Amino acid sequence: MTRRTGRVVAVLSASVALAAAAAMRQDRPAPFDHPSHAKLFVTCTSCHVGTEEAGAALLPTPESCAACHDGTVHRRTDWRPRVGPRPSNLRFDHVGHATVRRERGDTAQSCADCHAERTNPWMTIRGPSAPQCLSCHRVEAEHLTVPDTTCATCHLPLARADALTRDRIARFPAPPTHRAPVFMRTGGHGVQAKSAQSCSTCHARDFCAACHVNAPETPAIQALAPDPRSLAIPHQLKAPVGHADRTFERAHGAAAGKAGAACGTCHTKESCFACHSGEAPRPVLGLHQAGPGRGAGAATTRRPPTNHVAGWEGRHGPVASAAMRTCTSCHIRDSCLECHRPDASRRDGYHPSGYLTRHPADAYNRTGSCSDCHNQGEFCQSCHKQSGLSSRRTLLGPGGYHDGNRQFGLGHGQAARQALESCASCHVERECLTCHSVVRGRGFSPHGPGFDPARLLRKNPQLCIACHGTAIPQR
Repeated sequence: MTRRTGRVVAVLSASVALAAAAAMRQDRPAPFDHPSHAKLFVTCTSCHVGTEEAGAALLPTPESCAACHDGTVHRRTDWRPRVGPRPSNLRFDHVGHATVRRERGDTAQSCADCHAERTNPWMTIRGPSAPQCLSCHRVEAEHLTVPDTTCATCHLPLARADALTRDRIARFPAPPTHRAPVFMRTGGHGVQAKSAQSCSTCHARDFCAACHVNAPETPAIQALAPDPRSLAIPHQLKAPVGHADRTFERAHGAAAGKAGAACGTCHTKESCFACHSGEAPRPVLGLHQAGPGRGAGAATTRRPPTNHVAGWEGRHGPVASAAMRTCTSCHIRDSCLECHRPDASRRDGYHPSGYLTRHPADAYNRTGSCSDCHNQGEFCQSCHKQSGLSSRRTLLGPGGYHDGNRQFGLGHGQAARQALESCASCHVERECLTCHSVVRGRGFSPHGPGFDPARLLRKNPQLCIACHGTAIPQR
C-alpha cells in the first residue's frame, strides 16, 4: 500500500466514523435549551399542551419551532422531539395527575414543583426525583425501602416497559431486602413472590425460570409475563446454608423424603443422577427432568461420603451386608465386581467362608445372579464333575445333582421355566425331549398354566417343531 493510498483509506474511515456519530446524535435529539427561552414563554403549557389536554402532544412539533426559527428572525434549528415512548418503566400520566389534583382541590401545585428547584430562575428545569413522588404520595420511606406491594403504584411491569434496554435493566438497583441473608430462602423471596404484581416491576418469567426447575408448576412465576430482557439482571443459583453442613450429604435422603417438593425447586432428575448411579431413590422419581421453561438445575459433584475414609475398603463388607440398599444409591453391581470377581490367584473372594456347602440353595432360589461372575456352562460343570455331581440321563440317577430333592422330577418344570439357562449349564436339549417330545418321547407337556401356544408359534415356530415336528396343533 502506498502512502497516498493509506491517507485516502484513513480519510474514508474517519468520514464513516463521523457519519455514524452523526446518525447516533440524530437518534438522540439534543436537550432543549429552556433557559434561553425563559423570556418567551410564561407558562409551560405553551409548548407542553399534552400535560393538561388528553390526546394533545406532550412536546412541541418542529413546525411550531420554525415559526420563529425560519432563518430570517432567528437561525434555523434542527431540533425535533423524541419519537416513541420514553425509556422508562414509570407509570405516569400528566393529564391523570392534573385531574386528580383538581378533584382534590389542589390547584396550588405547578409544573415547577416537580421539574425545577424553587430557588432557581424561571425555566431552569430538572427531572423529577423519586423522593418527590414519595413525598406527594405520603410514603414515609426511602425509595428502595418501601414495601414491595407499593412498587406498582409508580412503576409499570417490566414486560410492558418496551423502551427499556437490556443495559438499563442490568443496572436496576436491588432493594436492601434482596441483599438480606434470608432473602433467597423459601421464607424470604418465596413469600414475597406470592404477590407477583410487585415482582413484575423488575422481573419476568424468564428470570425466575433461570433458577426454578418447578417454574411451570409455580403459580406466582406463571403469573409473570415472559420477557428475555429480564435475564440481564445478574442471577446465580446458590445452595442453601443448610447444604454446607458436613452431614448433609449423608442425611439429605431423609430430608428429601419428607420435603421432596422443596427439592424440586432447584434439582432435576439429572442433578440427582450425577451421584445416584444405581437404583433411583423414590424422591428422585418425583422430580422433573430438565427441559424448556425450567431451570437447568443445581450442578452437583459426586463425592465419597464422609465415612469413606482411609481403610474403608477393608471395613466396608459388614456395612454392605447389613444395608445393601444404602450402597446401591451410588454403586452398581459392576462397581463391586471390579474387586470381587473370582480370581484364582487370590484367596479372598466375594462369598463368605463355608459358602460352598450352601450355595445350591442360593443358586436355585436365585438369591443372587451367579452368571455375573461365573460361566455356568464351564465353571459350574467343571466343579460338579470333580465332585461327582455330573448330570445323568435321568433327573434322579445315582450321583445326580438333584439328589437332595427326591421329588424334583415332579416339580422341575417350574424351576426350568424360572431359569432355563441354569438347566442348560448341565443339560442338553435331547435330554428334555426324552420326556417332552410328542414325536420321539413320552409326550409330557412342558407348558405351565396360562400358556398361549398361538403367541409362541407366532414368535418362534422352531421351538414348537422341536417337540411337535411339523404336526403343530393349531389351537
